[in-house]
Amino acid sequence: MAFHETRFPVEVSLGARGGPERRTDIVLLGSGREERNARWADSRRRYNAGYGVKSLAALHEVIAFFEERRGRLHGFRWKDRMDFSSAPPGSGITPIDQVIGAGDGEAQSFQLVKTYGAAFAPWARIIAKPVAGSVRLALDGGEVTSGWSLDTAIGLVTFEAPPGAGVQLTAGFEFDVPVRFDTDFLEIDLSAFEAGAIPDIPLTEIRL
Repeated sequence: MAFHETRFPVEVSLGARGGPERRTDIVLLGSGREERNARWADSRRRYNAGYGVKSLAALHEVIAFFEERRGRLHGFRWKDRMDFSSAPPGSGITPIDQVIGAGDGEAQSFQLVKTYGAAFAPWARIIAKPVAGSVRLALDGGEVTSGWSLDTAIGLVTFEAPPGAGVQLTAGFEFDVPVRFDTDFLEIDLSAFEAGAIPDIPLTEIRL
């Protein structure tokens, strides 16, 4: 399986629908109580890009993108308009948005993550597809603009020298979601499309 480091047409993705999905097994006991077990440690996002297709030009752009990916064969980047930044909605990125680790005097590489929640059971989401040029870093709150590099294909930050023991590492960034088409067949009726019908273009997040 290959991954193409290219982004799905943004003007189409901005009008799409979708969001996170989790899998939970629920067993109803004889007492009426429930036993619940999470089958997935991490959520998985699903989208339908068809809602973002507003013109025949956009439709043809999606068809070309689909053909180049060979349907479900190759993954690609997707901008989730509801969740694409380390910062709160409406706020700009800062280098202290997200805690990504703490120095121990030896480790030089740190994975970008975004944490959801705080008080009860926060979940750290691995950010594997940061947007090039958007990442900002800080050590103990002070921004650092040199002495580090970023692998945008896996979201790994590597420092030239290991941060000192106890130093808090934070980051701010924009990111894409790694996805693939969830179908090998795009059924498109142009007469229906011109009358307002929306083609079904399902996408699903892939775990890298």
